[in-house]
Amino acid sequence: MPTKNGKSFGERLAALRKAAGYTQEELAEEIRVSRRIITYYEGESDYPPAALLPQLAKAFDMTVDELLGTGSIKKAARPSNTRLQRRLQQLEKLGAREKRQVLQLLDIFIERERWKRKAEGAGT
Repeated sequence: MPTKNGKSFGERLAALRKAAGYTQEELAEEIRVSRRIITYYEGESDYPPAALLPQLAKAFDMTVDELLGTGSIKKAARPSNTRLQRRLQQLEKLGAREKRQVLQLLDIFIERERWKRKAEGAGT
């Protein structure tokens, strides 16, 4: 089923997935299916999976019409690093203890980078 621009649904799905920064495995995990299903719909099928359309649209932050190529894709301001954004959303779902541990680890890396930059600035 070609879209407005002549691409099949599978081609469009692959392009949207790559543009959003998902691997096939990550997209499959996001919508709770196997990677094989994503591979199948990207490569071997011209017909969209009706039961998965709402989850796919949500994963790409668009409407089903936009996903199918029948509606114009809105030009919303998206974060420059959608992979990082997804990780942060997953972090929010962790328990308080796990969040605290991850934040402590992040603080260590951030502080190390500050010291490194400070040392580089002092050396010039």
